Amino acid sequence: MRGPTLLMLPAVALLLSGCLAKTAFDVATAPVRVAGKAVDLATTSQSEADENRGREIRKREERLGKLEREREKSQKACFDGDRRACQRLSAINAEIRILTPQVPYEPDDD
Repeated sequence: MRGPTLLMLPAVALLLSGCLAKTAFDVATAPVRVAGKAVDLATTSQSEADENRGREIRKREERLGKLEREREKSQKACFDGDRRACQRLSAINAEIRILTPQVPYEPDDD
């Protein structure tokens, strides 16, 4: 009974040494992997930065378009004699002046 057990002992020892070595390697490299993951999560890649910039530009363009439509309505009402529309027109024009430099100029391809 002891004979087969004694014969299997060297094979089991070799298998366990591989497992122990891998475990030791995993434990030793874990802090490096965790730190690398943290740095990756904390930093923004160039493509992510480009996507974020594009998103912000689109939001500004949408807001500028909305303001221009509101300006047209307020301007018409102002010309019809609505004083509140004239005040609103002034506020809209001020916001457009602030927002316009933040939207990049793209020439028409006509």
